[in-house]
Amino acid sequence: MPSTIDHAVTPADLTTDDCSLPDGRTLAYATAGDPHGTSVLVHHGTPGSRLFAALLSEAARDVGVRLVVPDRPGYGRSSPPPDGWTWTDWRADCDALLAAESIDRAGSLGFSGGGPFALATAASDRTARVGLVSALVPPLEGDLATLARIPYAIRVVFRLTDVVARVTGPGVVLDQYTERDVDDNVAAAVAADFHEALRQGAQAPARENRLFTTTDVDMSPPSIPIRAWHGTHDENTPLNPLRTFVRKADGRVLTHDADHLGTLLDARRDALAWLADAG
Repeated sequence: MPSTIDHAVTPADLTTDDCSLPDGRTLAYATAGDPHGTSVLVHHGTPGSRLFAALLSEAARDVGVRLVVPDRPGYGRSSPPPDGWTWTDWRADCDALLAAESIDRAGSLGFSGGGPFALATAASDRTARVGLVSALVPPLEGDLATLARIPYAIRVVFRLTDVVARVTGPGVVLDQYTERDVDDNVAAAVAADFHEALRQGAQAPARENRLFTTTDVDMSPPSIPIRAWHGTHDENTPLNPLRTFVRKADGRVLTHDADHLGTLLDARRDALAWLADAG
């Protein structure tokens, strides 16, 4: 049975459960928002966890959306993935989760490093639309790409941030995503999501960042409706590759005068409403 997550910063409607996958792995996930609303499958950032739902829950209730937010393999309470697992395999995991939740079709929302994973679900018959917020479109380039190719180094960076943030507070985590002043609830939710992401260590984000640098995994524009929201001051994920990709899919990119997290805070309600309006 689902149980309310024991964390002071999570909304009262956020519950957690787990799904048994066909290969024996466990996929943990949170549900939040309107319990009777249209389902939207949410793909958290890198690193991230099911607790990302806390940042979307109020907006989801406002627009009649029920959030389903899984921990990707190796994050939070989900089992690690098998060798060779990529975002293309994520589609099967999500199909199993939606089937377990008796969801025939859902919108798919990807934030930041969750973008490629949201796009992977586009080929599923269960996916109605894809929305991307502050999303990465591989291949990753620049300083982070260089760091991603050194697994030990990127694991150390994430683990050190985790330790420092637990001692000094959420500011060190927030500084990675925004220069905006945010309220205490948002700050606490961002930090809780980050800490839960590293419950099993930093192998999962290190693996995903390495995967983002490869050109070996197909990233074809989806044939279903796609829309993206992106900040013109986003220093975490570049706008131009995303814009090119979405336009190839005949989608639309809506820009915000905001940074990485700021765009999420500004666009979350509109993004969820668009994903819910698939009928």
